[in-house]
Amino acid sequence: MANKQKTVYVCSDCGAETPNWAGKCPSCGAWNTLSELRVEKSGAGRISLSRNAPAPKRLEELDVTEEIRFSTGISEFDRVLGGGAVLGSLVLVGGAPGIGKSTLLLQMCAAAGKSRKILYVTGEESERQLKLRADRLGVSGGEVYVLAETELDSVLAAADSLKPDIVIIDSIQTISQSDIGSAPGSISQVRECTMRIMRLCKEKNLTVFVVGHINKEGSIAGPKVLEHMVDCVLYFEGERSTSFRILRAAKNRFGSTNEIGVFEMADHGLSCVENPSEMLLSGRPENCPGTCVACVIEGTRPILAEVQALVTPSAYNAARRSNGVDYNRAAMLLAVLEKRGGLSVAGCDSYINVIGGLTLEEPAADLATALAVASSFLDRPLGADLAAIGEVGLSGEIRSVSALNQRLSEISRLGFRRCVVPAHRGDEARAFPGLKLIPVRNISEAIAAVLARE
Repeated sequence: MANKQKTVYVCSDCGAETPNWAGKCPSCGAWNTLSELRVEKSGAGRISLSRNAPAPKRLEELDVTEEIRFSTGISEFDRVLGGGAVLGSLVLVGGAPGIGKSTLLLQMCAAAGKSRKILYVTGEESERQLKLRADRLGVSGGEVYVLAETELDSVLAAADSLKPDIVIIDSIQTISQSDIGSAPGSISQVRECTMRIMRLCKEKNLTVFVVGHINKEGSIAGPKVLEHMVDCVLYFEGERSTSFRILRAAKNRFGSTNEIGVFEMADHGLSCVENPSEMLLSGRPENCPGTCVACVIEGTRPILAEVQALVTPSAYNAARRSNGVDYNRAAMLLAVLEKRGGLSVAGCDSYINVIGGLTLEEPAADLATALAVASSFLDRPLGADLAAIGEVGLSGEIRSVSALNQRLSEISRLGFRRCVVPAHRGDEARAFPGLKLIPVRNISEAIAAVLARE
């Protein structure tokens, strides 16, 4: 019996399906996110069983002695992936246009193409354009094959005949399936194409990297179910006006989701930043009010970042506050300084910025941010040899943070001589040569300890 078509509506945020259209998704509550999707349904409603279906195996019988990881040739890329790429995995690399996604994968071709066969499918550029960019990045040699194609069947046929080890698809929004009537990049196209690519990945044991663009909300364009299907979701972050880029794992079935990779964009492409702390602190002004160094944990390594603050008398009824940290967190710290620290910052314009484009989301940066604001308000420098670690509570208390010794070790290694730490840290902190610890119990003690006049 001929197949019938039915229409369902899919939410682009959560991937939920509903038979009828509505302005509000009944699952996640988002507005105007339901899109029409046509699916095939067999008329008999029966499921055909294959006679050659594989038999299930016991968990103890599965063989994992063979090494399934391989290096991409880029150390920071390997770190985020959990030690290297995994055979048979589907990796989604997302980011804003022009952030460097294609550059990263093309540079991976130069390193991994020396020992593995790579198929690079470009749906956004012609073969000549890709060659010009490869020459600019110095990508040459190796077994790297290029296919300029947007039809999924042609891509799968090329992968079947070439038998590559790695397949790169740039991007999934340009790939389409001919038997689906919707345009490339639609929910139905992205979902069905990704499903077939995943089937190829698992059956042929290929490692597939798929490039995905993000929308204005900062999430991968297309249905949310796309992120559930793949094995690894990587976000390439950074401001286009700055040269630094951060690769962050939002999902990783084969590794940690806390690791980040730091890159610097130059004329010759992306270069790995092995020591992000030195990079973020380079060019730091000395004896200048309104600057303090914070230490946050990204993955398994501590990173030092400079927090700058500028506090000036406001010319308006409502003070303006522009910051590089979370807006609500900064507003809370300003209120604590006003109420518990005795600083009249409510009638001032307060600008907070993190140098290098890094976003400080960890509460351990609270104390450094508060001291930078106090330093600017009092117009007294903290000193270039001072760092601060601690979470600030609503009553002005300074709370302890995790991995304190690891943070202090990094602070001592980079030559800092003083560090403000929570007094209620127990016996966790140990002494480091040349580093003086300044224990404080609340924000008033912290301001008095490092900003009091001699």
